Amino acid sequence: MHPSYLVTELLNLLAASLLLISFAMLSRRRTQRLITLFAWQGAVLFISTLLVAYSAGLKELYYSAALTLLLKVVALPWILNRLIHRLGVQWDSEPLVNIPTTMLVGLGLVIFAFGLAQPISRMSTTITRNTIGIALAVIFLAFLMMITRRKAVTQVIGFLAMENGLFFAATSATYGMPMVIELGIALDLLIGFFILGIFFFQIREQFDSLDLSNMEALKEE
Repeated sequence: MHPSYLVTELLNLLAASLLLISFAMLSRRRTQRLITLFAWQGAVLFISTLLVAYSAGLKELYYSAALTLLLKVVALPWILNRLIHRLGVQWDSEPLVNIPTTMLVGLGLVIFAFGLAQPISRMSTTITRNTIGIALAVIFLAFLMMITRRKAVTQVIGFLAMENGLFFAATSATYGMPMVIELGIALDLLIGFFILGIFFFQIREQFDSLDLSNMEALKEE
């Protein structure tokens, strides 16, 4: 068996795992489980980036993989876990749309993503071009999770999952983004997390809850 064929099959398997994790995130109500799944997403991205770096012979992708491991598997899940325990929001409230309906909408988005990715896949010359559709599907599913959740923390996790999909899409289509851009995004994420942490504590202090419907009610008044 040719090594490049084996790498391609492994990348397809990892892409399928990423899609399954995205569906699992849609069906979970416990915030702790969402953080765990987000860390697993990061681990899949780390392994897939290593494989692409090895097969394409791109040294900069090894640095991208190391940054993914440090930030998305270790640092951000740890920060999120500390945050939800400090705030006491391990459980999310009832989502805006029930889980079965959300899953059906998610399935429709996956079909749409694969149709949208076909022209891009034909133009791409990377070994991961067949996973572009899955990358787009992960982005759409993460966005769906963001707009169907009530709690601010779970919406932030959805945003981070969407960023994972964007990273995977960049790797699939063009072998990733320049390292300077990736470092800038990583720094922005960390700074954003510190700001969001302060923001969450302020919401909790004012409303005794992180349910965004409380702020909507205040706006109506």
